[in-house]
Amino acid sequence: MIIGTGKHTYTWHEHWARIPSTPSGRNNGRTHGIAALPDGRVIVFAQMVPGVLVYDAQGTLIDQWGDRFVGGHGLQAVQENGETFLWLVDQLSCEVCKTTLDGQLVLRLDHPPLADCPEGKYMPTWADVNPLNGEVWVADGYGGSSLYRWSARGDYLGSIVGDEQGNNPFDSPHGLAFGPEGRLYIADRANHRIAVLDGAGQTIEERTNVCHSPTSLAIQDGLLYVAELFGGVKILTTDLNPVAHLGQHPKLEPAADWPQKPKWEWPAFADTDDWPEVGGTPHLRPGVFSSPHGIAVGPNRDIYVAEWITGGRIIKLSPAT
Repeated sequence: MIIGTGKHTYTWHEHWARIPSTPSGRNNGRTHGIAALPDGRVIVFAQMVPGVLVYDAQGTLIDQWGDRFVGGHGLQAVQENGETFLWLVDQLSCEVCKTTLDGQLVLRLDHPPLADCPEGKYMPTWADVNPLNGEVWVADGYGGSSLYRWSARGDYLGSIVGDEQGNNPFDSPHGLAFGPEGRLYIADRANHRIAVLDGAGQTIEERTNVCHSPTSLAIQDGLLYVAELFGGVKILTTDLNPVAHLGQHPKLEPAADWPQKPKWEWPAFADTDDWPEVGGTPHLRPGVFSSPHGIAVGPNRDIYVAEWITGGRIIKLSPAT
């Protein structure tokens, strides 16, 4: 199946990879974070035990580890002196840690001071590293809607709720990603916006008219790739101008048990349950996203998307032109 237009035309690979069929995978197994490594391997952070899943370039599971991550959520791969490390965020234990690719713990960040957490809430969702100074920034998307930062050694440096005047407070800053020049892009999901901060936390730019539910971000070759929770992937320039929409759902109205059974409303299928099943999960359709949660871009411009679906849904988009 081909989606997109022009130079942003892709072949859709439905269920490019699958999570292991284990009790925890079947009962939850939602695929959250995803990272593409320079050597072609792809890592997925799923809510199952073990939760860190490593796939080869063909989508075959080749390793898994991380028994303690029952709330596996944010995943970011970073390069340091030619070596790749992972930053993992567990939304339930609130653990934010740096590991090697085989799961060896390198650094664990302490809980931020309670006084810095709005209403005492802290439930982190994502982390990334400023390439210019090694600072680690953490998005508290499910707690007090704040950002926190630590030094490269793990020393706590402070928090940010909005801009320098206290305006434009975040509302579920769910995902974040640093660009190579040290700008921080934030998927401020409940505000329906992308915010851009400099390395000191000052607002550079924000845009509320290009994304409806930005969840996670990936940056490559001057483009910003955005996973939209309510169905779709958008490609923007790094100054937040739209370039392409991929797999957008024209009208998605979540039901009470969304995303397992959303209310699809298309003219040809409105008010019916006659939808094809994909991998045993009803109401999923190849070529159309349901609930993108994590996004990554590989060295060949392949796009990998992990969806928030029980049992997992991992999709690969490979350039068709």
